[in-house]
Amino acid sequence: MKKEDLKNSPKLFCESVSLAFTPEYFIMGLTSGNQGTLYSLTPQHAKRLKEYLEHQIKEYEDKHGEIAAKWDPNIVSPVQRANPPQEGS
Repeated sequence: MKKEDLKNSPKLFCESVSLAFTPEYFIMGLTSGNQGTLYSLTPQHAKRLKEYLEHQIKEYEDKHGEIAAKWDPNIVSPVQRANPPQEGS
């Protein structure tokens, strides 16, 4: 995708990210309101995505300060309606 195409693409706020995997691929689901998109990635692409996100987050934090965020699998999005995580899951 060209940079100018990216500028003209619709922008959606991602409210939730889900991830599952098999030995062959990762499935990443991104949701915005009642819309969702699934992406399939090879394990190598998933690893590169992780490394790219780490790189971008470091650049952001170098410029703007540390992001205060704690990962908790039991946090439920206010828009999540079905199958919320359960205590201890």
